[in-house]
Amino acid sequence: MSLQATTSQTVGPFFKIGFEWLYRDSLAAEGVSGTRVTIQGRVLDGDGIPVSDAMLEIWQANAHGKYAHPEDTQDKPLEPGFKGYGRVPTSADGRFRFATIKPGRVAGPDGNPQAPHLLVAVFMRGMLRRLVTRIYFPDEPGNAADLILNLVEPARRSTLIAKNTAGDPGTLEWNVVLQGADETVFFDLGL
Repeated sequence: MSLQATTSQTVGPFFKIGFEWLYRDSLAAEGVSGTRVTIQGRVLDGDGIPVSDAMLEIWQANAHGKYAHPEDTQDKPLEPGFKGYGRVPTSADGRFRFATIKPGRVAGPDGNPQAPHLLVAVFMRGMLRRLVTRIYFPDEPGNAADLILNLVEPARRSTLIAKNTAGDPGTLEWNVVLQGADETVFFDLGL
């Protein structure tokens, strides 16, 4: 009996072939309200080596706190041109970059508003299940009371909060570290 993984049991490196037509690095068209922001970073393995064939999938609410999804029945405006969804691959040196707007606050599981955040799923070769995490915004007053962020031990919360970049106020830096001392916090959704 062979215990070697077959192609049906592994993920990738097929993203370029099957997902390229789904790549979207701009989540909000021109004219959509909200503060414009570009988020850039790298996906790194446990040894700090860039991961060249990962893909990030991003979901977010618009500036009013409404998702562009039929199940979001909140009485808040939904703007034409706002998709709130994107998919970006990493480059040969593990880099990614996408443009969006800062989302509004949405209700948390307890009904209280969550801090503005982006939901991120990470896909890459060798992983049978996606990794799920969040990006929070620096200097955001709502971070202190965010239910989900407060579930994370204080010493690790910084892995979820993007950082301002020097010289460019519209660009934030946020990295995905897959293992090790600076490992990004990932959430187990039980899926």
